[in-house]
Amino acid sequence: MEVLLFGIAKDIVGSSSYTISENAVMPISVAELKQQLTTDFPELGKLSSLAVAVNSEYAEDGVLLQSQDEIALIPPVSGG
Repeated sequence: MEVLLFGIAKDIVGSSSYTISENAVMPISVAELKQQLTTDFPELGKLSSLAVAVNSEYAEDGVLLQSQDEIALIPPVSGG
């Protein structure tokens, strides 16, 4: 499962994408994905909000994930 990263999330992880190993337990929902990512990258948990898009649509925590879904992690954005 590949997660695309943007903004500060990309900086925290150190890459524009993160692949969850096939040997790892795959998250079955957006909530589980967020929990797994904040466990792997504790700095993500310090963000004021963290939106997840599944197949180009914002997704609530209860949305179920499939291995072929396009997933993006979208941190808070500040304007200027």
